[in-house]
Amino acid sequence: MKKQFLFFLIILYSSLMSLAHAKSNFKGNDYSGVYACKGSNNKVGDYEVQATLKLNRLSSQGAFGVYDFNTETENSWIYQGQAIANGNKLALTFNLSNGVAAEYSTGLADIQKISPNRWAYTNHYYEPDDSGGDYGTEYCVMEKPAKMAKKTKKLVNKKTNAVERRL
Repeated sequence: MKKQFLFFLIILYSSLMSLAHAKSNFKGNDYSGVYACKGSNNKVGDYEVQATLKLNRLSSQGAFGVYDFNTETENSWIYQGQAIANGNKLALTFNLSNGVAAEYSTGLADIQKISPNRWAYTNHYYEPDDSGGDYGTEYCVMEKPAKMAKKTKKLVNKKTNAVERRL
């Protein structure tokens, strides 16, 4: 009887410990989407890019949202990185290198809601290089989701064999 009770306590303890160490579900805002960005930096000047944030649900927990992040330039260069959000703050980083030397862009953004389903953020960033680096700011607005086209029904008029389209 003592052995069974001891075995039960060990099982109960290990179950409670695994629950204590389990990740909590993500409870923050989901900023996933495609963003149109307009920016300016001290070396390049004004520019436009497209940024994409995709929530990594497996790694996100509690108030911290972890994202796969990429930026596509006007000339189709794609820079991949990651981001982490805590409340309305977003830290972003991505690799600027071509594989020879590692150079990173690091940014800190403030996020704001602009409609019930859309967000915008202002990112202040720094990019190191051999001549002191560069810095800039970009304002990114989540693009509106594409509306689905309504399906039409084709009706054939038996008398005239003409096709009519109705919504």
